Amino acid sequence: MEYSVDRLAKLSGVSARTLRYYDQIGLLTPKRVSNGYRVYGREEVDLLQQILFYRELEVPLEEIRSILHEGSYDAAAALQAHLTAMKDKMRRIEQLIGNLEKTIVAKKGGADMSDREKFEGFKRSLVEENEQKYGDEVRRKYGKEALDASSQKLMGLTEAQYAKAEGLSREFNEALKTALQTGDPAGPLAQKACALHREWLTYFWKDYSKQAHLGLAQTYVDDPRFRQYYDGIIKGGAEFLLEAMEVYCK
Repeated sequence: MEYSVDRLAKLSGVSARTLRYYDQIGLLTPKRVSNGYRVYGREEVDLLQQILFYRELEVPLEEIRSILHEGSYDAAAALQAHLTAMKDKMRRIEQLIGNLEKTIVAKKGGADMSDREKFEGFKRSLVEENEQKYGDEVRRKYGKEALDASSQKLMGLTEAQYAKAEGLSREFNEALKTALQTGDPAGPLAQKACALHREWLTYFWKDYSKQAHLGLAQTYVDDPRFRQYYDGIIKGGAEFLLEAMEVYCK
């Protein structure tokens, strides 16, 4: 079966404009172009399905393109990975739904919720999300014990501690933006950002070391997922933070 842009758009729910954009960026090219019209075959339909799975998991288009077009790409293995990731996502959502339902019952005069219960779903969801995204890498670099200790510490945070960590994260983001604008990674603003980052880490790390902190900053540069996050705060944020951290950790 072959499809025009419009027919494939109707079949998939993806707009024709998006399909044309995918072609422009080399993400999904048609099987052939006939009389100026794009024609898609079964292989392209299967590829589009994979793309939509990755988009559902909020993977950036540039990263999807790299994954799909690398020589070692295995479609069957990717489908299994999608299934695992979506089951994890569903489990996190179910936990939050359960937390919300208990909150509604409590608000209506039912059983009271402890302060710990109010944040249990959010923290467990964060632990599982971190495991899915970074678990394998953290185990390779720091060992299983370090990952387990970090997860346990996060789950043990009180409401006040959790709120403090969230506040520190926001404060650090603003400090990083302000510091980068000075262009001086050794300056007081950049070093303040590093200190805030260290304080934030203490809510999740069992033990702190400058060596590990600097290694984490290097990961922010090397790993496209972290780089994208920090560059989303401010362009060049990951590399600037690493430069500032090299001064801070001396």
